[in-house]
Amino acid sequence: MGTTWHTKWGARRVRKDPPTIEEALIAAESMTDDLAQRIEIAASLIGASVEEVKVLAAKQAHLSRGRSTLVTGRNRAVVVEYKRPRTIRPPGAARR
Repeated sequence: MGTTWHTKWGARRVRKDPPTIEEALIAAESMTDDLAQRIEIAASLIGASVEEVKVLAAKQAHLSRGRSTLVTGRNRAVVVEYKRPRTIRPPGAARR
């Protein structure tokens, strides 16, 4: 899925990817402690069936061995953006 619009610098696109089942389960974990409700929330977030999410939730619970997947103390998401530094060439510089 994506949206395209035209600017004076050309066409620009925004890609929107739905969350994976693992990401949906982690998001649901912060909302409730009940496993059945987590599965329902995760299924509604990604638009999958409850049975699909239930199978993966069992695998994820087995891998985590009862540990919480959330990091305690973090209350907000961190977004990292990279801006490429501008390089300035002197007017008399020759290209190779």
